[in-house]
Amino acid sequence: MQARAERFTDIGLGILTGAAFLVLYAPVLIGALFSIVTVDRAGIHWATASLGWYGKLLDNQSILEALRTTAMVGGGAVGLAAALAVVLALYVEWEGALFRRAVELIVYLPFLLPPIVTGLSLLIFFAGTGIDRGFVTIIIGHTVFVLAVMFRLVQTRLQSLARSLVEASADLGASRWQTLRYVLWPQLRSAVATGAILAFTLSFDETLISVFLAGDATTLPLRLWAMIRVGFSPEINALVTIVLLISIGLTIAVGARLKPAEQQDQE
Repeated sequence: MQARAERFTDIGLGILTGAAFLVLYAPVLIGALFSIVTVDRAGIHWATASLGWYGKLLDNQSILEALRTTAMVGGGAVGLAAALAVVLALYVEWEGALFRRAVELIVYLPFLLPPIVTGLSLLIFFAGTGIDRGFVTIIIGHTVFVLAVMFRLVQTRLQSLARSLVEASADLGASRWQTLRYVLWPQLRSAVATGAILAFTLSFDETLISVFLAGDATTLPLRLWAMIRVGFSPEINALVTIVLLISIGLTIAVGARLKPAEQQDQE
C-alpha cells in the first residue's frame, strides 16, 4: 500500500510539474509559432509557414547594430566584473582584510536591489558627476549588476581551496604574483569562466538598468521594447524567439559547467 501511495504521489507531482511548465512556457512556444505562420481573425494559416521574418531581421540594420552593442556591453561588463571579482575575493579571503563585510555588502547590494532602484541610483550618480549617458555608462551599470554573481563564484572556489597550497608556494620562495599566477589562477579559472557565461546571460537580458543609462546607445532588449510599444508583429515574435534561444543556450552552457564542479566537490 505504501509503495502504491508513493507511486500515485510521484505521478501527481509529475502532472503538476508538467502543468506548471506548460503555463510558464506556453507563451514562449506561441510566440515562436507566430513568428513562422500568419495569424489573423480567421485563424492560423499553416500554409504560410516560413522563416521569412527571420530573414528580414538579418536585413534590419538597426537590430543588427543593437545586437552588436549588446554583445560589446556584455563583453565589457564581464571583463570588468571578472577582474574586480578576483581582486575583491582575494582581498576578502585575506586574513588581514579590513571591512570585509562592508565590501561584501557593497558588492551584493546592487544585485539584491530591484533593477529600477539600481538603475535610478546610477543615473543620479552619473548626472551628479557630469558623465554623459551612453555606451560606457551601460557597461558600468551592467558591471555593477553582474559583479555579485562572479564574486560569489570566485569566493566560493577560493574558500574550497586548502590554505596549504598558498603556504607551500610561499615556503618554496614564490612571490605573491607567482602564487596567484601558478597556484591560485589555475584553480579559479573554471569559476571565472562559469561566472562569465552567467554574467553575460544576465547582461544580455538586462533592460531596466539600460533604460536609465543608455542615452543614445541601444541594446537589443531596448530595441525590442521600442518595437513592442508600436504594436506586435511577426518580426517582434521572431526577435523574441532569437533572444530566448540565445538566453537558453547560455543557461545550458552555465549548467554544463556547473555540473562537473559539483561532482568534483562531492568527490
